[in-house]
Amino acid sequence: MNLKPINLKEKFDSFSEFWTPKVVGELNGQQVKLAKFKGEFVSHQHEDEDELFLVIEGQIKMELEDKTHVVHAGEFIIVPRGIQHKPSAIGEAKVLLFEPKSTVNTGTVDSELTIKTPDQI
Repeated sequence: MNLKPINLKEKFDSFSEFWTPKVVGELNGQQVKLAKFKGEFVSHQHEDEDELFLVIEGQIKMELEDKTHVVHAGEFIIVPRGIQHKPSAIGEAKVLLFEPKSTVNTGTVDSELTIKTPDQI
């Protein structure tokens, strides 16, 4: 067993791509992912999975059908399954995602940003 703390700064420093989540841990069928956000992502939804977005650094906007939330560093937002959402960054942001292993980043939308199997770092 390889039980050790995960240093988020080191993990974020190990990649530079935007909108490409990296797996840093797994538990109970869920994955902990890190992603760098810049600009806008595609509007999408997940039929079967809830998603948690924890902002580590920077700010993101989460556009929903009827409202937009600004999420600051140290805050998180949970998007329930079936809810159309469009994340974007205000500048650049570092975000921790917590979601089921089956989650495809673009949900039901097929896009050039779709990553079906994220890298583990």
